[in-house]
Amino acid sequence: MNSSKTARDRRRRFDRIVTVFHMDMYRYAAWLSRDKSIAEDVVQEALLRAWKSLDALRDDVAAKQWLLTIVRRENARYFERRRLETVDIDNLTASQSALLAETPNEELDDLREAIYRLDDDYREPLVLQVLMGYSTNEIAQMMGLKQGAVLTRLHRARLKLKRDVADEMAS
Repeated sequence: MNSSKTARDRRRRFDRIVTVFHMDMYRYAAWLSRDKSIAEDVVQEALLRAWKSLDALRDDVAAKQWLLTIVRRENARYFERRRLETVDIDNLTASQSALLAETPNEELDDLREAIYRLDDDYREPLVLQVLMGYSTNEIAQMMGLKQGAVLTRLHRARLKLKRDVADEMAS
């Protein structure tokens, strides 16, 4: 009886945490991988890993950071395991071509492209801060860096974005 109650409590805890942070996990995975389907795979793997190691999460207050750290590591594992396929855009099928015909928002696309062009070392802390709302101290803990290194990377990322966007507007 005790064992089934413990299992139910564990499941409720996991469901409660995942319900709150699932979209953050996906959004972060999408920014890391730059691909929605890869992000879905990464999040699924991260959820499995989180379930297996749920007992390691001592305080639910730290759940978001814990889950996003798992997503970050699963994203790295994904790219270590898989060799990405390339697509010849000159020979797309009709359904693939339709995906390219989405209504463009040039300013948003330019900003996304500028962010994607950033080195991972600069893109990741920027996304964690701006999109996910983490403090520089939290980012430092997640990335295994000192807070000063995070501040430097954020500063350089913003400078590079400013230059890239200004160059795009000038041309």
